[in-house]
Amino acid sequence: MFNFKTHNTSVKTEIIAGITTFLTMAYIIVVNPVILADGGVPFQQGFTATIIAAVVGSLCMALFANLPVAIAPGMGLNAYFAYSVVQANGNVDFKIAFSAVFVTGLLFLLLSLTKFRTKLIEAIPQSLKYAITAGIGLFIAFIGLRMSGVIADHPANLVGLGNLHSPSVILALVGLAITLVLMSLNINGALFIGMLITGIIAYFTGDLSFKDGITSMPQLPEGVIVWNPITAVSDVIKYGLYTVIFSFLLVTLFDTTGTLLGVTEQAGLMKNGKLPNAGRALLSDSISTTVGSMFGTSPTTAYIESSAGVAAGGRTGFTTLIVAGLFIIAAFFSPLIGAVSGVAAITAPSLIIVGSLMIGAVRHIDWEQFDEAFPAFLVILSMPLTSSIATGIALGFISYPLMKIARGKFRDIHPFIYVFAVLFLYQLVFLPH
Repeated sequence: MFNFKTHNTSVKTEIIAGITTFLTMAYIIVVNPVILADGGVPFQQGFTATIIAAVVGSLCMALFANLPVAIAPGMGLNAYFAYSVVQANGNVDFKIAFSAVFVTGLLFLLLSLTKFRTKLIEAIPQSLKYAITAGIGLFIAFIGLRMSGVIADHPANLVGLGNLHSPSVILALVGLAITLVLMSLNINGALFIGMLITGIIAYFTGDLSFKDGITSMPQLPEGVIVWNPITAVSDVIKYGLYTVIFSFLLVTLFDTTGTLLGVTEQAGLMKNGKLPNAGRALLSDSISTTVGSMFGTSPTTAYIESSAGVAAGGRTGFTTLIVAGLFIIAAFFSPLIGAVSGVAAITAPSLIIVGSLMIGAVRHIDWEQFDEAFPAFLVILSMPLTSSIATGIALGFISYPLMKIARGKFRDIHPFIYVFAVLFLYQLVFLPH
């Protein structure tokens, strides 16, 4: 089924690759429920939903697409869900917000069955794609700094340096230093290992305790949150969540596609510049997003951390099958994960470092061309300052065609971009954000 000989690999190699991939992305088991909790999602619900989405997506990728690319709820998308969709809208709770994610998943499914997805990705300017990735990176890092207390509220400048004598801040900085050393040494699973070591330190300092034990059966306190498409669509219409859906689609579209292309190219699986089983791979992500939203997590994406497994020799879906199996095992350790998530100093370093990795996308932006550079700059700057990923995207898509028109390059812009600009302008002016 996995064609080990064709791909010049073995079961042993694939198992090692699967373990490697899991360790590099295991931080999401802790971090995702923490971020979703800021949007009102009960931790246990977010934890189990994260596991379900990762297992479903990775299994589909393994069995349908036979690719060594794991799927799980995406960083940035979870922050957008919690802070821009729920916290920023007092009349929208997490259950209503999941209706928007559910509809996004269904639309994603439809797009994955057509060529429209490819056309949409091609229409988005490269500079804006990279700017959105970088902007989300800054936003995530900012959240990590705030969570840890390294950055605190300031009466004059809004934010400033926190109390460096605070035990929690010291622990966070120690955890960050440990993880940075592991990253510098190119140790696989550095983020996960960094959290583990920081957790051990926190245990001996009294900041971490396991009052509820270590293991338990998986639970979903809220049950299935959304399952009826009609109800979900009516929620979207009632609360005007069109921009939310568009933002989810936009980020997920090129995030997943870009990761798939990058990882499969690294694995040598690209054939004549084309991704094998591309349709099935995209469909796997779509199914994961839809199922994940039903139980309580934000949209999923293909994980760039899969490149670590590929570097370890992973070439087939068996690698991803191992990842799915390890996620299932992790589902029985919710008390342990819950205790760890309660100590911000343990999870914050991962957010800061993931943000630093995402900001690297700025190197691909053509800073010499002002009509390319400024819209990208606006996206990157506005996301952390407005605490809204959607606002950053909107400002970029509005300013980009405006500057191109001013330079007489209006014919170089895809019609889709003009449509996006009008929609985002309407959203900023007339809809809550």
